[in-house]
Amino acid sequence: MYYVVTYDIATDTREGQKRLRRVAQACEGYGQRVQKSVFECMLDEVRYVELVHRLGDVIRRDEDSVRIYRTHDFSKNHLVVLGRNLGLQFDEPWTV
Repeated sequence: MYYVVTYDIATDTREGQKRLRRVAQACEGYGQRVQKSVFECMLDEVRYVELVHRLGDVIRRDEDSVRIYRTHDFSKNHLVVLGRNLGLQFDEPWTV
């Protein structure tokens, strides 16, 4: 299944800046960054649950926000890109 992960982490403190880095690092292990705080991921149910738990352990629920959207796919038929297109390929091997 395809997912879009977005996040907004409060970075007005040093702890917040560390959380921001940890959230980004967690997402990098599961998908491809398409914008500063947006990742596109192709995950099975187990990896999806892992990601949700990992992000839940990192964020402060009273300050931060993570939103995960399930989507049909990222093909050109279902995705509109305005501006720079990163040309992501989910059907090819990734290097992490």
